[in-house]
Order: sequence, then structure tokens, then C-alpha cells
Amino acid sequence: MSSKYVELATVATGYAKRMNRLSARIFGEPTRPTKPRNMKIVQLFSEKPVNKRPEIVDYYPRVPEIGWMMYNLREYGLFRDEHRDFNEEIERTRILRGKKPRVGFKNLKKKNQEPEKN
Repeated sequence: MSSKYVELATVATGYAKRMNRLSARIFGEPTRPTKPRNMKIVQLFSEKPVNKRPEIVDYYPRVPEIGWMMYNLREYGLFRDEHRDFNEEIERTRILRGKKPRVGFKNLKKKNQEPEKN
């Protein structure tokens, strides 16, 4: 025994056609019969937008958090950042030669100076 609504969907009356179109609009299906070649377009528009898909948005790691973590680990002596070590050594030698420290290395001069003896 089949459902009355299934039978109604197959009838070719105007009412049945309108109800089928309404049903297709409600459930996000194509309202009229479409060729398989055009179903690709329908599928593209029915998918979630790219900027809302978590596998694309959350692909890269959390760069700022990792940067701060590495900075703190370096301060504790648990991580070795050779690039920063090299830059600090270059600045230290500049200061020892009597040149002014570059912008961004203000604290280095105070940190590397020996305490004044009175």
C-alpha cells in the first residue's frame, strides 16, 4: 500500500506540479527537472561557502599564539632562536664599537651594560 502523497507527486495535474515545485524549493532541490550536466552547478550552489567551511578556515596553525609561546620559552631558556641570537649579538657588537643601537633594540643597551660602581 503506497502513500497518497507519493501517488499525488506522480500525477500530471497542475496542482501536483505546483506542489512538487514548492516541495523542491522547501527542501533545496532543483524546482524543475534538470539535466545531469547542469546538476553540477546546482550542487556547487547548495554547498556551504568556502569561507564558512572549518577545514579551510582553520587550516593554518595559530601563528600568533605559537610565536608568543616560543618567545616565552626562549626567555626561560628552553628554546633556541638562532636568528634572534645572531641579531642580538650584532647589536651588542655595535654598541661595543660605540655606535647607536638600532630602533627596536633599546633594552639591549641597558641589559648588556655592567652596573656602575661608585
